[in-house]
Amino acid sequence: MASLRRTAILNVVGLSDRLIGPSTPNICAYRNAGNQAFIDPAFPAVTCTAQSNYLTGQTSGTHGAVANGWYHRDLAEIQFWKQSNHLVQAPKVWEKLREKHSDFTCAKLFWWYNMYSSANWSITPRPMYPADGRKVFDIHTHPTNVRADIKCDLGEFPFPGFWGPAAGRDTPQGSADCASRWIAESAKWIEQKHSPTLSLVYLPHLDYNLQRLGPEAGPITTDLREIDDIVGELLEFYERKGVHVVLLSEYGITKVNRAIHLNRLFRKLGWLIVKEELGRELLDAGASRAFAVVDHQVAHIYLNGNEADSFRSEVQKLLEGIEGVQSVINSAAKKELGVDHERSGDLIAVAKESAWFTYYYWLEDARAPDFARTVDIHRKPGFDPAELFIDPQITLPKLRIACRLLQKKLGLRMLMDVTPLDSTLVKGSHGCRPINRSDWPICIARDLGKLEGDVLKSTDVYSLILHTVG
Repeated sequence: MASLRRTAILNVVGLSDRLIGPSTPNICAYRNAGNQAFIDPAFPAVTCTAQSNYLTGQTSGTHGAVANGWYHRDLAEIQFWKQSNHLVQAPKVWEKLREKHSDFTCAKLFWWYNMYSSANWSITPRPMYPADGRKVFDIHTHPTNVRADIKCDLGEFPFPGFWGPAAGRDTPQGSADCASRWIAESAKWIEQKHSPTLSLVYLPHLDYNLQRLGPEAGPITTDLREIDDIVGELLEFYERKGVHVVLLSEYGITKVNRAIHLNRLFRKLGWLIVKEELGRELLDAGASRAFAVVDHQVAHIYLNGNEADSFRSEVQKLLEGIEGVQSVINSAAKKELGVDHERSGDLIAVAKESAWFTYYYWLEDARAPDFARTVDIHRKPGFDPAELFIDPQITLPKLRIACRLLQKKLGLRMLMDVTPLDSTLVKGSHGCRPINRSDWPICIARDLGKLEGDVLKSTDVYSLILHTVG
């Protein structure tokens, strides 16, 4: 172990150079004592792709995490936020280090693709889904005994604070409901009990209000102070333990003022097919000629069947003419960008940094599927940032929520139907490559190794971790 330097990677989601300042004194101090590099964002700049680039040193054309979700052509199904580490089709940085050092160990705390990884210890959010339709908040851990032990010491993971309308909001319980606080405490817990060589720690607190309010909103200063306190405590804790810290982020978030509804347009042209179930409309991906699987500012466009090149060209021309679309990536461009994986769309649309893509395909809100008004990240055929809001059209939202919780407690079937269908509420997004580097993700460390200029490629983070750990 003498040749290894114990290291913690703190992934402060959404942190960019623009946000570091008076509200982040601990982060500023750490930067002043070390070095900062800008990270040329992964493409797309979304969680699963960025993390996979960092941890494998490859782009999605090799590791296959083309977004947070994609269309499985053999299943004719769109699946988002799957958790098996086997989906990442390239060796991981901890596997490389373990090959060189038999005593190397790794803890992977809330980074994605955490289930069934080869990390020594892992913790990730994982609800239980009983057969009666309930959703029971919980976590998955490896080894399995960590689940009971850590919940005994830290209490239940505050799942509503991890995603949904309560995430990142002030609550009567204060920090007890802050998911990033619980994750930080879990990192300390693992360190005190196991002292891993490498700890990967995911801190999502900034992600929520940056999407709700946008990066220029005044209330963001509160979020910055809160995450800075959490980071500051971790920096002090790890310093006492002799652990080197690398502080980084996956993407920066830019202000948006336009939502683009590609699937509604495809439907009007007869390319996208819906089927009616119990008076609601469901996207029938397998029967559609063309549809978009959207993820923030990037949309994978899938063409079903043996469509002629003329149809592909027709779709591309249509996309290029849509206001708010920055570019359309075809097969040749996918190879150049390193995103030519079989999971990728036949075309990839990229929004301007002031716009983002919705998954919406219904033409009347009354016909929207029942899950559209709920937090349901696995059922929706695309990412939905509206899940961060409570529908402002609900007159007494707290009463609605209380009634739904009472129904749940009584064992009755219920829908927590408080999610709005108003895309104009969303003020921040990510996924494209921002024009201004101050909106790129960043990396701060005492030693950044050999660096040309002040920019790291997203895939270079892998080499940085190897260099830092040794």
